[in-house]
Amino acid sequence: MVWSQSTQTLAGPDSKKSQAGVPVEPDMHEFMEYVFQPTYKRLKQSIAAEPENRKAWKSIKSDALILAEGGNLLLLHEPKDNGTSWNTHSVNVRKEGGLLYKAAKARDFKVARKHYEAMLKNCNACHQDFADGEHQLAP
Repeated sequence: MVWSQSTQTLAGPDSKKSQAGVPVEPDMHEFMEYVFQPTYKRLKQSIAAEPENRKAWKSIKSDALILAEGGNLLLLHEPKDNGTSWNTHSVNVRKEGGLLYKAAKARDFKVARKHYEAMLKNCNACHQDFADGEHQLAP
């Protein structure tokens, strides 16, 4: 049996019930503080200089993938107003985070850094649109 949060019931593998995503934490501030902020802070340190070893690259790959997949989670939190802008920013986080992840897999620091900065530029644009310009992130 698998717990299906979207239906609030136990659903077996043959269940026809919806498996749509549902936010666990609906408050965006809480969501950002506990999902994105720690990951961003680790990544900021990891990508400040070219990694010297496999372990350092692994840290960048991990955090890049978490942030890229976080873009998918953001799509579950669409606000009542300006949803088109929200979705665009969410998809761009996913895209740039994914490209950062791929560059880290290839151990290409120059390209990884480029996509890291592009992702943060998008994060800051979203914060401008939805948080009155607060929470601007520095590369």
